Amino acid sequence: MISNPSISKAQSLESAIATVARWRDQGETIVFTNGCFDILHAGHVEYLTAARALGDRLVLGLNTDYSVQINKGPDRPIVPQDERVIIMSGLSCVDLIVLFDSETPIPLLQALKPDIQAKGGDYLPEAMPEYPVVTEYGGRIVILPFRDGNSTTNIIAKILKTYS
Repeated sequence: MISNPSISKAQSLESAIATVARWRDQGETIVFTNGCFDILHAGHVEYLTAARALGDRLVLGLNTDYSVQINKGPDRPIVPQDERVIIMSGLSCVDLIVLFDSETPIPLLQALKPDIQAKGGDYLPEAMPEYPVVTEYGGRIVILPFRDGNSTTNIIAKILKTYS
Protein backbone atom coordinates (compact mmCIF):
# COMPACT_ATOMS: atom_id res chain seq x y z
CA MET A 1 0.00 0.00 0.00
CA ILE A 2 1.18 3.53 -0.75
CA SER A 3 2.81 4.82 2.43
CA ASN A 4 2.07 8.49 1.73
CA PRO A 5 -1.13 8.90 -0.30
CA SER A 6 -0.75 12.71 -0.28
CA ILE A 7 1.97 12.43 -2.94
CA SER A 8 -0.07 10.09 -5.14
CA LYS A 9 -2.06 11.10 -8.21
CA ALA A 10 -3.71 7.66 -8.28
CA GLN A 11 -7.47 7.43 -8.15
CA SER A 12 -9.95 4.59 -8.27
CA LEU A 13 -11.67 4.16 -11.61
CA GLU A 14 -14.91 5.57 -10.19
CA SER A 15 -13.15 8.68 -8.92
CA ALA A 16 -11.20 9.03 -12.18
CA ILE A 17 -14.44 8.94 -14.18
CA ALA A 18 -15.75 11.88 -12.14
CA THR A 19 -12.46 13.80 -12.44
CA VAL A 20 -12.30 13.31 -16.22
CA ALA A 21 -15.95 14.38 -16.54
CA ARG A 22 -15.19 17.57 -14.60
CA TRP A 23 -12.20 18.34 -16.84
CA ARG A 24 -14.28 17.65 -19.94
CA ASP A 25 -17.03 19.99 -18.64
CA GLN A 26 -14.33 22.68 -18.38
CA GLY A 27 -13.54 22.19 -22.07
CA GLU A 28 -10.24 20.41 -21.52
CA THR A 29 -8.85 17.83 -23.95
CA ILE A 30 -8.17 14.51 -22.22
CA VAL A 31 -5.19 12.42 -23.35
CA PHE A 32 -4.77 8.85 -22.16
CA THR A 33 -1.76 6.59 -22.29
CA ASN A 34 -0.80 3.45 -20.49
CA GLY A 35 2.16 1.31 -19.60
CA CYS A 36 4.16 -0.52 -16.98
CA PHE A 37 6.83 2.17 -16.49
CA ASP A 38 9.00 -0.35 -14.66
CA ILE A 39 12.40 1.34 -14.20
CA LEU A 40 11.62 4.85 -15.39
CA HIS A 41 14.07 6.13 -18.03
CA ALA A 42 14.54 9.15 -20.31
CA GLY A 43 12.52 7.59 -23.12
CA HIS A 44 9.54 7.27 -20.79
CA VAL A 45 9.77 10.91 -19.70
CA GLU A 46 10.11 12.18 -23.27
CA TYR A 47 7.16 10.03 -24.36
CA LEU A 48 4.91 11.14 -21.50
CA THR A 49 5.81 14.79 -22.04
CA ALA A 50 4.94 14.47 -25.74
CA ALA A 51 1.66 12.73 -24.87
CA ARG A 52 0.73 15.50 -22.42
CA ALA A 53 1.44 18.11 -25.12
CA LEU A 54 -1.39 16.62 -27.20
CA GLY A 55 -4.02 17.97 -24.81
CA ASP A 56 -4.80 19.67 -21.52
CA ARG A 57 -4.71 16.66 -19.18
CA LEU A 58 -2.82 13.36 -19.22
CA VAL A 59 -4.38 10.29 -17.65
CA LEU A 60 -1.98 7.40 -17.14
CA GLY A 61 -3.29 3.85 -17.03
CA LEU A 62 -0.61 2.09 -14.99
CA ASN A 63 -0.37 -1.69 -15.13
CA THR A 64 -0.68 -3.39 -11.75
CA ASP A 65 1.99 -5.90 -10.77
CA TYR A 66 -0.35 -8.68 -11.91
CA SER A 67 -0.87 -7.03 -15.30
CA VAL A 68 2.87 -6.49 -15.74
CA GLN A 69 3.45 -10.20 -15.10
CA ILE A 70 0.84 -11.08 -17.73
CA ASN A 71 2.55 -8.85 -20.31
CA LYS A 72 6.25 -9.08 -19.36
CA GLY A 73 6.65 -12.40 -17.55
CA PRO A 74 6.91 -13.71 -13.99
CA ASP A 75 10.16 -11.88 -13.13
CA ARG A 76 8.61 -8.46 -13.63
CA PRO A 77 7.99 -5.87 -12.45
CA ILE A 78 11.28 -4.87 -10.90
CA VAL A 79 9.65 -1.89 -9.15
CA PRO A 80 6.38 -2.73 -7.33
CA GLN A 81 3.19 -0.92 -8.35
CA ASP A 82 2.91 1.25 -5.23
CA GLU A 83 6.43 2.57 -5.82
CA ARG A 84 5.73 3.08 -9.53
CA VAL A 85 2.65 5.12 -8.56
CA ILE A 86 4.80 7.39 -6.39
CA ILE A 87 7.44 7.77 -9.12
CA MET A 88 4.87 8.54 -11.83
CA SER A 89 3.02 10.93 -9.50
CA GLY A 90 6.21 12.98 -9.33
CA LEU A 91 6.06 13.78 -13.05
CA SER A 92 4.41 17.12 -13.77
CA CYS A 93 3.17 15.89 -17.15
CA VAL A 94 0.98 13.23 -15.49
CA ASP A 95 -2.29 14.57 -14.09
CA LEU A 96 -4.01 11.38 -12.97
CA ILE A 97 -3.13 7.70 -12.56
CA VAL A 98 -5.50 4.74 -12.69
CA LEU A 99 -4.17 1.25 -11.99
CA PHE A 100 -5.49 -1.59 -14.14
CA ASP A 101 -5.26 -5.36 -13.90
CA SER A 102 -6.14 -6.38 -17.44
CA GLU A 103 -3.87 -7.29 -20.34
CA THR A 104 -4.97 -4.20 -22.31
CA PRO A 105 -6.29 -0.79 -21.23
CA ILE A 106 -9.60 -1.36 -23.04
CA PRO A 107 -11.70 -1.30 -19.84
CA LEU A 108 -10.21 2.09 -18.90
CA LEU A 109 -10.77 3.49 -22.38
CA GLN A 110 -14.39 2.34 -22.33
CA ALA A 111 -14.95 3.98 -18.94
CA LEU A 112 -12.99 7.22 -19.39
CA LYS A 113 -13.50 7.86 -23.12
CA PRO A 114 -10.45 10.13 -23.53
CA ASP A 115 -10.31 12.41 -26.57
CA ILE A 116 -6.90 11.01 -27.52
CA GLN A 117 -5.14 7.76 -26.78
CA ALA A 118 -1.38 8.23 -27.13
CA LYS A 119 0.66 5.15 -27.92
CA GLY A 120 4.41 4.87 -28.36
CA GLY A 121 6.10 2.84 -31.01
CA ASP A 122 5.54 1.85 -34.58
CA TYR A 123 1.96 0.63 -34.32
CA LEU A 124 -0.66 1.01 -36.98
CA PRO A 125 -3.68 2.37 -35.10
CA GLU A 126 -6.06 0.17 -37.08
CA ALA A 127 -4.17 -2.96 -35.96
CA MET A 128 -4.39 -2.11 -32.24
CA PRO A 129 -6.99 -3.93 -30.12
CA GLU A 130 -8.04 -0.56 -28.69
CA TYR A 131 -8.79 0.96 -32.10
CA PRO A 132 -12.46 -0.07 -32.41
CA VAL A 133 -13.18 1.02 -28.84
CA VAL A 134 -11.59 4.46 -29.22
CA THR A 135 -13.07 5.20 -32.64
CA GLU A 136 -16.54 3.99 -31.60
CA TYR A 137 -16.92 6.76 -29.03
CA GLY A 138 -15.29 9.36 -31.32
CA GLY A 139 -11.76 9.44 -29.94
CA ARG A 140 -8.55 9.19 -31.90
CA ILE A 141 -5.23 7.40 -31.51
CA VAL A 142 -1.93 9.21 -31.91
CA ILE A 143 1.27 7.22 -32.31
CA LEU A 144 4.34 8.88 -30.80
CA PRO A 145 7.89 7.79 -31.64
CA PHE A 146 10.01 5.95 -29.12
CA ARG A 147 13.50 7.16 -28.29
CA ASP A 148 15.85 4.60 -29.83
CA GLY A 149 17.91 2.56 -27.41
CA ASN A 150 15.75 3.15 -24.35
CA SER A 151 13.88 0.24 -22.88
CA THR A 152 13.51 -1.29 -19.46
CA THR A 153 14.38 -4.68 -20.98
CA ASN A 154 17.69 -3.25 -22.29
CA ILE A 155 18.46 -1.67 -18.92
CA ILE A 156 17.85 -4.97 -17.15
CA ALA A 157 20.04 -6.82 -19.68
CA LYS A 158 22.86 -4.31 -19.21
CA ILE A 159 22.68 -4.63 -15.42
CA LEU A 160 22.74 -8.44 -15.63
CA LYS A 161 25.67 -8.40 -18.07
CA THR A 162 27.65 -5.90 -16.03
CA TYR A 163 27.09 -7.45 -12.61
CA SER A 164 26.85 -11.17 -13.29
